[in-house]
Amino acid sequence: MNLTTRIAFAAAGALCLCTVAATQAAPLYSENFDIDPTPSWTVNDPGLSDVTVNFNYDYSLIGVPPAPGGSSTRGLKLTANNTGGVFSGFSVSPTGKSFTGAYRVSFDLWQNYVGPLGPGGNGTTQLSTFGIGTSGTTAFWPGAATKESVAFAETLDGGSGNDVRAYSSAAPTGYASGNAVFNGAASNNNSDPYYAGFTGVSAPAAQLALYPGQTGSTDAGEISFQWRKVVIDVDGVNATWSVDGLVMAKAPLAGLTLGGGNIFFGHSDTNATSSNDANDVALNVTIIDNVSVVPEPGSVTLCLFGALSAVAVRRCRRSS
Repeated sequence: MNLTTRIAFAAAGALCLCTVAATQAAPLYSENFDIDPTPSWTVNDPGLSDVTVNFNYDYSLIGVPPAPGGSSTRGLKLTANNTGGVFSGFSVSPTGKSFTGAYRVSFDLWQNYVGPLGPGGNGTTQLSTFGIGTSGTTAFWPGAATKESVAFAETLDGGSGNDVRAYSSAAPTGYASGNAVFNGAASNNNSDPYYAGFTGVSAPAAQLALYPGQTGSTDAGEISFQWRKVVIDVDGVNATWSVDGLVMAKAPLAGLTLGGGNIFFGHSDTNATSSNDANDVALNVTIIDNVSVVPEPGSVTLCLFGALSAVAVRRCRRSS
């Protein structure tokens, strides 16, 4: 067997080993909420106002279809400050988890709000929040004095001047609109052309049948009323947030003070006003499904590259 053939066989073996290693290592964590996982989650609530969290919520009750690839209509439901009238929010984390190195967090996100869609009804400018680098025991919400994680947020209805948000210990009140963190978008308002691909979505027919006020369609830049695939890639340099493949923000990790290695999901209001709509607790919600944490795909590529390099070096030494 000549040298070229030997290297080819060795490379194939290295590829198999890397593939097996990646398969065995993934996922680092997963949760589809089909079986009630409440005991294995921590709710971090600063106690400022009303919050609602349900780790085994049947979202078909508000006419939301199954998440892509899911086996049920059970998921995590979050909502806050629908009655208390206090600027507030909260977050939840899987208890005791910590992720290090290069990894990817992915999940399905459904944002919902009281209609009419587009302008939104009363008290609908709230935030879905999520992030990495938390202790898992500290509440994230935009009004918290300090930030111990890298956090991303999106308004439900596009009703804020800052609809696409990113926070960290380096930017506890949020990175400024137009910052390089937002990947070239001139503004982090939903009206910026960068986000124009998200537009014109109507409420599901099942929801409209249950709640006749859910008329109209979403404005440009809103990601609500459709299952969105959200990904946070952590590579040791940046935490990069994308929605359906569009990079929304890329937060640098250097110099940050992080609370730990856990992940979180949350919901917050943007102000002290509460909705007076009878359906606010049902409809002003963040729904999360099919959470997965896996090794960053790039780390598998590095594994393969390293293995192939080692094979090539060994073969060249033998042939010399």
